[in-house]
Amino acid sequence: MAKPKELTPAKRRRLAELTRGFRSIVLFLFVVSGMINVLALTGSVYMMQIYDRALTSGSIPTLMMLSVLAIGLYLFQGAFDVVRSQVLVRVGARIDRKIAPLAHRVAIDMPRFGFSTSEALERGRDVDTVRGFLGSQGPSALFDLPWMPIYLAFIYFLHPMLGALTFAGALVLVVLTVVSEVMTRRLIVSTRKAATERNGIADCNARNAEVLKAMGFAGRAVGRFNEANAEHLDLQTRANDITGGFAAVSRVLRMVLQSALLGLGAYLTIKGELSAGAIIAVSVASARALAPVDLAIGNWKAFIAARMAYQRLRDTVIALASADEPMRLPDPTARLSVEKITVAVPGTGQVVLSEVAFELEAGQALGIIGPSAGGKTTLVRALTGIWPALRGSVRLDAADLTQWREDDLGRHIGYLPQEVALMDTTMEENICRLERQPDSRKVIEAAKAAGVHEMIVRLPEGYRTRLGPQGCALSAGQRQRIALARALYGNPFMVVMDEPNSNLDGEGEAALTAAIEGIRARGGIAIVIAHRPSALVAVDLVAIVQAGRMVAFGKKQDIMTPVLQSSAPTPAGTIPAEAQMRRPA
Repeated sequence: MAKPKELTPAKRRRLAELTRGFRSIVLFLFVVSGMINVLALTGSVYMMQIYDRALTSGSIPTLMMLSVLAIGLYLFQGAFDVVRSQVLVRVGARIDRKIAPLAHRVAIDMPRFGFSTSEALERGRDVDTVRGFLGSQGPSALFDLPWMPIYLAFIYFLHPMLGALTFAGALVLVVLTVVSEVMTRRLIVSTRKAATERNGIADCNARNAEVLKAMGFAGRAVGRFNEANAEHLDLQTRANDITGGFAAVSRVLRMVLQSALLGLGAYLTIKGELSAGAIIAVSVASARALAPVDLAIGNWKAFIAARMAYQRLRDTVIALASADEPMRLPDPTARLSVEKITVAVPGTGQVVLSEVAFELEAGQALGIIGPSAGGKTTLVRALTGIWPALRGSVRLDAADLTQWREDDLGRHIGYLPQEVALMDTTMEENICRLERQPDSRKVIEAAKAAGVHEMIVRLPEGYRTRLGPQGCALSAGQRQRIALARALYGNPFMVVMDEPNSNLDGEGEAALTAAIEGIRARGGIAIVIAHRPSALVAVDLVAIVQAGRMVAFGKKQDIMTPVLQSSAPTPAGTIPAEAQMRRPA
C-alpha cells in the first residue's frame, strides 16, 4: 500500500492555523459534558431518596430539602448545557470565518479548470454543512457518549444484574450505530454526487433560459433535470430508509430495555435485593445512559455528511497552502517573453497548444488570427495565467508569471474575455475591479479610453448605476465596452483582448482602435484575438495560430497582405504558403 504523502511545513502551518485553539475548546467541552452527565444523575438519586427516605419517614422537611437541592442541581445542569450549546455554535461560526473565504477562493478557481458552477459552489455548501452540524444536537450526543460508563457504574452499584443488562443493551445500540455507519457511508457519498449533478443541470438550465424559451426545448431540459433529480431522490430515500430504520429499531430497543430493567428491578425487589426507589432510579439512569446512543443514531447521517465536508475543506486548505509568498517585484516596463509554452486542458490533460514562442517589446501590439479551435483562446489563458503552462514559461520583464504575487500581477494585466461577464454591482465597481477606495479619475479615464463615458453619465445614476445579474440591463455591445474599460483600468502593462469587437458597432470599433493605440503610446503591450480584420487596425504585428501551433509571426503587412490577396481557396485549417514566410523562432 502506498504511504500517504507527508505534509510540507507550509501545509502543516496552514492546518495548525486553521485548528488553532480547537484542542483547548474540545477539552473544555469534554469537561463540561462530564459535569452535565454527573449532574444528570440528579433525577435518579432524587427519586431513590424520595421513595426510600422521604416516603418511608413521612418527613415533609426532608422532602422539601431534597426537592430544593434537586432543583438547584437541575439549574446548574441546564446552565452547563446552554454553555456547551453556545460554545458549539461559536465554534461553527469560527470555522466558517476561517474556511469560508478559502472555500470561496476555490469556487472562483474551479470553473477555469473545467468544473461546473455547482461543483465550484460545493465547498461553500460544505462550510454550511459543518456549521449547521455543530449547531445541532449531534455534537452533544458525541460528547455525552464517553460518559456512559458513569450511568453504567451507577446502575451496577445498585445491582450487578441490572448493570449487566444495561451494558448489554448499550452494546447492542453501539453495534447498531456502527452498522448504520457502514451501510450508509457509500450511499451518502453517492447521494452527494447525484445532488451535485442535479444542481449542475439546474444551473445550466438557468443560464440558458433564453435559448430554452426561444427554441421551445425547455420541456426536454426539465425532463433531463427530472431524471437527475429522480436518481438523487432514490439514493436519498435509500439512505434515509436505513438511518430511519436503525433509529426506529434503536427507540424500540430502548423501550424494551427500560421495561426489562423495570421487570428485573421488580423481581429483585420482591426477592428483597433491591429497594422500590432503586427501581425508579435505574429506569431514569438507563434512559439517560442510552439517550446519547439513540441521539447519535438519529443524527448519524448528519454526522457523516459533516465529517466528509470537513475532510474536503481540510484538503482545500492543504491545496491552497503555498511554500512561500513570492517577492514583490518592480512593475514590468520592457517586454513579454513567451518561451516555447505547451498548454494542456486542466483535468483532461489533453495538449491543445504546443511549442509557442514569441517576444513583444513595450509599445507593440500583436494581433492573433487563425481558424476556430486552433488554440487562440488557449494561448490567451496561458498569457494571463488562467491556465498554467505544462512546459515553457510566460515572462514579464524576465520574471515568470508564477514569480508574481497574484494581486500585483492582476494590476499589470488587463483582460477582456470572449464571453463577457460583469459583476452584479455598480458601473464604477465593475470598472475599478472592486477596489475598496477606487480612484474616480482612473475610472473615468478607463471609461473614456473604452468610449463608454458618455453612455454611463447619461444614465440616471451615472457611475453608481447597478448593472444587475450578468449586466442584463445593458446590450451585448455595451457590456463589451464596460469590460474593455475594466481591462484598461489603471493602465496595465499588458492588455489581452479575446474577440473584443464581436458585439461592437462602428463607434465601438473606433473606440477599440483608439484604446489599442493608447496602450501602445503609453508603452504598454496589447494582444488582440480577432476574426474580423477591423480589430487589427492598430496592431503592428500579427501571428497565425492553427492546430495548436503558431505557424506564422511577423509584421502585419508581411502576414496580412498575402492572406488578403490570396485568391486561391485553401483547405480548411491551413494558410497560404505566402503567409508562412515569417515563422516564430
